Amino acid sequence: MSHKHNHQHECGCHSHEHSHCSCNSEMNFEQEHQHFSQYLPAVITFAMLIAGLIFEHSKAFENLAYGIFWHFWKSTFSIIWFLTAYFIIAFPVLKQTLRAFLHKDFFNEFSLMSLATIGAICIGEFPEAVAVMLFYTVGEHFQEAAVNRAKRSIKALLDVRPDAAFVKRGGEFLAEKPENVKIGDIIQVKVGEKVPLDGKMLNEFSSFNTSALTGESVPRKIRQGEQALAGMVNLDYVAEIQVDKLYSDSSLAKILDLAQNAVSRKAKTELFIRKFAKIYTPIVFALALLISLLPALFVENYIFADWLYRGLVFLVISCPCALVISVPLGYFSGIGVASKHGILFKGANYLELMTKITHIAFDKTGTLTKGVFEVKKVECEENFDKNEFIKIVAAVEKHSNHPIAKAVTAYAEKNGDGCKLASAVEMKEISGHGISAKVDNKTVLVGNGKLLKKFEIPYPVEIDNILETTVLVAIEGKFAGYIIIADEIKADSQTAVNQLNNNKIKTILLSGDKETIAEYTAKTLNISEFYGNLLPENKVEILEKTKGKNNSVVAFVGDGINDAPAIALADVGIAMGGLGSDAAIEIADVVIQTDAPSRIFTAINISKSTHNIVVQNIVLALGIKFIVLFLGAFGIVTMWLAVFADVGVALLAILNSIRLIFKKF
Repeated sequence: MSHKHNHQHECGCHSHEHSHCSCNSEMNFEQEHQHFSQYLPAVITFAMLIAGLIFEHSKAFENLAYGIFWHFWKSTFSIIWFLTAYFIIAFPVLKQTLRAFLHKDFFNEFSLMSLATIGAICIGEFPEAVAVMLFYTVGEHFQEAAVNRAKRSIKALLDVRPDAAFVKRGGEFLAEKPENVKIGDIIQVKVGEKVPLDGKMLNEFSSFNTSALTGESVPRKIRQGEQALAGMVNLDYVAEIQVDKLYSDSSLAKILDLAQNAVSRKAKTELFIRKFAKIYTPIVFALALLISLLPALFVENYIFADWLYRGLVFLVISCPCALVISVPLGYFSGIGVASKHGILFKGANYLELMTKITHIAFDKTGTLTKGVFEVKKVECEENFDKNEFIKIVAAVEKHSNHPIAKAVTAYAEKNGDGCKLASAVEMKEISGHGISAKVDNKTVLVGNGKLLKKFEIPYPVEIDNILETTVLVAIEGKFAGYIIIADEIKADSQTAVNQLNNNKIKTILLSGDKETIAEYTAKTLNISEFYGNLLPENKVEILEKTKGKNNSVVAFVGDGINDAPAIALADVGIAMGGLGSDAAIEIADVVIQTDAPSRIFTAINISKSTHNIVVQNIVLALGIKFIVLFLGAFGIVTMWLAVFADVGVALLAILNSIRLIFKKF
């Protein structure tokens, strides 16, 4: 409703204990004052309504000697009293009705309530007009309180926004707004403080609480050179971090943007209810008019005031606010609950789609496996020096952020000069194959077997049968050797696949790794189908075929840049947000901040619970509405009962919606 006020207070205080700053105290006082003033018109109207009813119906007052005063009360003062009480509570609704009329919106809950109560006044039912508007407004306040409750878990994310960043300026750390910090600046984060911007750790290590970003309470140890993200809380030692992203591009800013904009994408059910209300409202206006006027043609003792009263009762009962409020509130609650579990939905429509998923396809590396690789074995041909071989490979791989490339670079740094002495130029990435480059004027190919086959460079066929990930290398057009890289399946992956299999959701593995690795991973985890040696376009082709099956709703889970096309094509694209690439996270519909595959099933459970609550609200609201509408048309229901039925249905639907917040997943 338009009379709900939104108050925003800018606090410029840079105190570490923000909750104790004077700005925050003033803000809390103003919010409490605003909260009380919001209910003040309802309190005054309620008091006036009770007082008016006592005066009007009490025999004690009627028997007093002041007959003239009593006559004046009954005839004039009573009307003034109830009209005053009415306008105190009705002014915002009448104002909203007028505003809607000016925009040619004639059929809405405001016009419905305004017409019903003004009609009641016209036929002399002053107390009922006041009561209807009072209970409607109180119902709206309850709805607003419920919406605020549902928003709380999303608003909790906003509390992780740091108030200040302490930036190194001339040998000391000075407080600045995070928005003003530039890339390359060094910031200091003391124990207990939030990391204000994304950056690389300069200290040896420290532990960080990541619960605000991931929903996980287990601290994460971040070492020198590793990424610290905005919103994390430092737990161990004073940390110095070199900023590598502006605040607007930080992980925290993106998460906040996702959470705040999620509700703008409506679910189909929600859109249907909005459309339904647009059609439903003019129909009930017409029916109310017919109830008031049509009986004049066939009722013998037709009394206009009586039938008008029935029409007005019909209007009060028909108010669709229970539907219009409770359905989006149900989805809002679902989005809020999911965010508490480290799951970010980019819209209510994806909550609804998650309930219909029939197939889930997984990328392997970084999704089902840890994506933390280590060099297990280095084999090079006899005519190549092993140290020289590692140096050349590391020179190419050091420019890549891929986990395999990082593993090779780390191995080289630990075992000799490594990449420090080599420099790669003319770098060219061949998607799904590897990289070609020049190192010390030598043409170098680093990648998988497909890369060497593409350039028609022969290599031992038994390498293709190695189960682990292998990096093949060719130098100057000749096979030079290979590196075996070990990856480890996430402990949580088996649980995730079992949960999906038990709920008859078909699981598929789509991997760029060799067929043997894909087969080994799929059989270990009991995944239904597997495909290896896939390029990004091959993953898209398989997804298209799967989507083409009857009534298939397909989700794809990935974390890398190569997964972005598949994530975009899937009915529901899911990205692993902790270690995932920006491209994957940007294009995904759902982001799993914990990198835990089992959270996918949690997301499905939350979606199903949300959908059930929305359906319950629709059945409850429409069922009770139609019963009471039928009774109202025959004059069995009074306006008092009509307003109680309307507000009661809305409150029941609201209570049902917020029940989701307290449910455990």
